Amino acid sequence: MTLYKSVLFDLDGTLVDSLTDLADSMNRVLTRQGLPCHPVQAYRYFVGDGITNLVQRALPIEARKQDIIEGCVRQMRQEYALHWADTTRPYPGIAELLDTLTSLGIQIAILSNKPDALTQKVVRTLLPRWNFDAVAGARETIPRKPDPAGAFRIAKLLHRDPADFLYVGDTNTDMQTARAAGMFAIGVLWGFRTADELQKNGAQTLLGAPLDLCSLLEQP
Repeated sequence: MTLYKSVLFDLDGTLVDSLTDLADSMNRVLTRQGLPCHPVQAYRYFVGDGITNLVQRALPIEARKQDIIEGCVRQMRQEYALHWADTTRPYPGIAELLDTLTSLGIQIAILSNKPDALTQKVVRTLLPRWNFDAVAGARETIPRKPDPAGAFRIAKLLHRDPADFLYVGDTNTDMQTARAAGMFAIGVLWGFRTADELQKNGAQTLLGAPLDLCSLLEQP
């Protein structure tokens, strides 16, 4: 018998490693603007809250003007649409975890701050073997994480109480979302942020490897 019936995953930094494609796309935009680029690892702290926030964080302070931001957001959307799958792949162990959850009859869902159409495309392309019960990205009608509205919507779609969910993510935004939604907040250590950040923002446990999640599905 399992304690939790459903698992809600973040996408980037949790299920798939998209950091290099995000960084390379944004760096190409910066280069075209004659602005300095950043090392890939710097993007660990730029991503996670949507493209506009990514662009603002990547721009030098003196370039953070509305017209420049808007222009770079448009360019970033175009660039990333062409290059999102250059190197992005599921993390090691994710396939085995999803197989295990499916075999146990656990509901699985995804909630991302990536635009919804692209979120759907990434899941169809890189995670085609699994039938997710819900997949949702950023939409104009639903506030982005850390607002819990998207998590509540998925709980309703799956006919579950939020307390029935494990929420698995890799950033402070994810942990704040999980706690605000009343879901059990799990931080992953293979993603974009540190254990310290995850714990300070409400992580109730941390995972060193994907299959470690399975121990939380066992009735104590």
